Amino acid sequence: MTTFLKRLAAGEEGATMVEYALMVALIGAALVTVVTTLSSSISSKFSSVSTTISGSGS
Repeated sequence: MTTFLKRLAAGEEGATMVEYALMVALIGAALVTVVTTLSSSISSKFSSVSTTISGSGS
């Protein structure tokens, strides 16, 4: 296991793999942030539409 990690750190392939892992992590964090922000906004809109529909049917 130690030799594998040393080989990863020394080689170009290891650096590329780390760069890809960082990109994936940053994209994942951005997606979580966007979904969290949009979920509260969308929930608010659905509540508004539901209230409007319930009020117009009476």
